Amino acid sequence: MKLAARVARVKPSPTLAITMKAKALRAEGRNVIGFGAGEPDFDTPANIKQAAIKAIDEGFTKYTPAGGTDELKDAIINKFQLDNKLTYNRSQIVVSCGAKDTLYNLAQALFEEGDEVIIPSPYWVSFPAIVILAGATPVILETKEPDGFKISPEKLEKAITKNTKAIILNSPSNPTGVGYSYAEFEALAEVVVRKGILVISDDIYEKIVYDDFRFCNIASVGEEIKGLTVVVNGVSKTYAMTGWRIGYAAGPEDIISAVAKIQSQNISNPTSISQKAAIEALEGSQDTVAEMVKEFKARRDYIVEKVNNIPGINCMKPQGAFYVFPDVSSLFGMSCGSKKISSSADFAEYLLNEVDVAVVPGVAFGDDNHIRLSYAMSMKDIEEGLRRIGDAVTKLMAS
Repeated sequence: MKLAARVARVKPSPTLAITMKAKALRAEGRNVIGFGAGEPDFDTPANIKQAAIKAIDEGFTKYTPAGGTDELKDAIINKFQLDNKLTYNRSQIVVSCGAKDTLYNLAQALFEEGDEVIIPSPYWVSFPAIVILAGATPVILETKEPDGFKISPEKLEKAITKNTKAIILNSPSNPTGVGYSYAEFEALAEVVVRKGILVISDDIYEKIVYDDFRFCNIASVGEEIKGLTVVVNGVSKTYAMTGWRIGYAAGPEDIISAVAKIQSQNISNPTSISQKAAIEALEGSQDTVAEMVKEFKARRDYIVEKVNNIPGINCMKPQGAFYVFPDVSSLFGMSCGSKKISSSADFAEYLLNEVDVAVVPGVAFGDDNHIRLSYAMSMKDIEEGLRRIGDAVTKLMAS
């Protein structure tokens, strides 16, 4: 059977593949430490689970409107008003089966053959694939660590062509943990408004920020840019609800209506029980969020210090999310036995085979000089995993 050509243009998610490979090796008896998972290792807070149990007990297990219940939309509207000073109405909100589903359906509603979508790199692995599956062309706008992994207004303007439909921004970023300031968004917004392109703002790590970094959203810069922005968020990362699959978007009514129409055909509706849980997540106590972020910060501080003490590896300190993105390119060209390290994929393979440590090669994010390590895992595993990486690098440099 011949498959559709679009299938050949995308690859399976490398982050999920690394996580599954680590689990498979553990099942074989190997003590693999996996730095690949992009999900909090904390349990979903008890009040949120109880809201779901209550929904089941009360029989809230049927279809809901395709774009989500009014009750959840109202909770989302309130969240935007309180946290971001952004005002929306119900017709400007759509709820989906996770932020990834939201992004996919947005792409299906907005993009088609001939359209170009600007994606700064390093990027979340699914951004280019989602654009390709909509028939459009991802235009990768490369950023480098010396520039803070951020695009400048000048670089953005130069990348925009007559075919540019949108730019996807992710702040704080997966994989770098870098976030944009209000002033930086102001400068980018001036270009976006003048050129009349759309912004898709992926804010999934909004609440996971550290030190004195203050999260802001490009839509909050002014009414003109707000009218050109679709904000995407969800409950997965903030509330340790990855498996509950609830994401949402806010933006222009015509776009949101189109997404809801698509969802009526491809998912029917977001899970009823999960929607009740999401309401509690947004409206209930936020104490557990602060506790998780405090723990993530401690892990971040530890992992950055220890990684920078490994010879040949350099790691910047992220402002948010729960990843570090160390530069390992100075190790390229070295060999251990018959294995020569020439890329991030080679180094990731070397770590897995040599010391049973799974990391994601940076090439999956559009930057082959780096690897990504998640610290959404226990401190015990972080400590042991970094010790093994240090031993593997020492062996590599001695060969």
